[in-house]
Amino acid sequence: MESLSTIAANGLEATVSSQGAQLMSLKKEGCEYLWQGDERWWPRRAPVLFPIVGSLRGDHATSAAGPISLGRHGIARNCAFELSHAEDDTLVYRLASNEETLARFPYEFELEMSYEIEGEALRQTFYVRNTGEEDLPFVLGGHPAFNIPAGPERSDSFDQYRLEFAEDWTYATPRIDTSTGLLDFGSRIDLLSNSRALQLTHGTFDVDTLVFEDVPQRTIRLVGPSGHGVQVDFGGFDFLGVWSAAGDAPFVALEPWTGCATATDESDVFEEKRGIEILQPGATSTHSFTMRPF
Repeated sequence: MESLSTIAANGLEATVSSQGAQLMSLKKEGCEYLWQGDERWWPRRAPVLFPIVGSLRGDHATSAAGPISLGRHGIARNCAFELSHAEDDTLVYRLASNEETLARFPYEFELEMSYEIEGEALRQTFYVRNTGEEDLPFVLGGHPAFNIPAGPERSDSFDQYRLEFAEDWTYATPRIDTSTGLLDFGSRIDLLSNSRALQLTHGTFDVDTLVFEDVPQRTIRLVGPSGHGVQVDFGGFDFLGVWSAAGDAPFVALEPWTGCATATDESDVFEEKRGIEILQPGATSTHSFTMRPF
């Protein structure tokens, strides 16, 4: 049964669900910044992506441990987690591999998700432990979506918002084959030319997800004309997905990824996917990012 737990400190309040260890609310001074889900556009809010990000070719892959069968973004977001630790400003959730996960992803693992308020930011941390006897391949990511308008200002429109980077740079996003969900790194769309800001419109997301590699200083701000928005700092994540749903959805998702599952130029061998991490038996891998509403 799903349960919700809330932490609060320094004017921030965060609520997390045991179902998928998903962040359900992020408030600053009582104002909601996190997208609250709506079936008209997208019912989720901030799912945990593990052990893949994106899609496998035909939802299947081969691996050293046997066949893998995973839908978009993997299995963690659909699993019930155990709340293993709770304090006023910290929540820790745990998921261990089981008969159901092993049938689709034949590797033993333990995934802990920690949410901790640090100053004016919420830190989300992934702890992946290899509890099996063979190397564990995986990719992981966050998927928090944020309201537009953001913060207390409710009159700002979507096309007044922009993405701000730490410095000027030039970048072109790989295309996504919307029929397969696979990234095409050989075909790109120009986004930035010696600039640190990308103005957004709903049409920006006609190509589906913008996929950024090697973002300067691993930081991004979503900000509107009134000065309200959210900053995400994601050191240790080499990719950032930025997405909004079709139909003029009133949110933007800022998604730190360690890698992506499959691209059009790759085979179906899971160990060869772009950005994959290989974790030895008994080892633990840790990745975290922070969300700071302002």
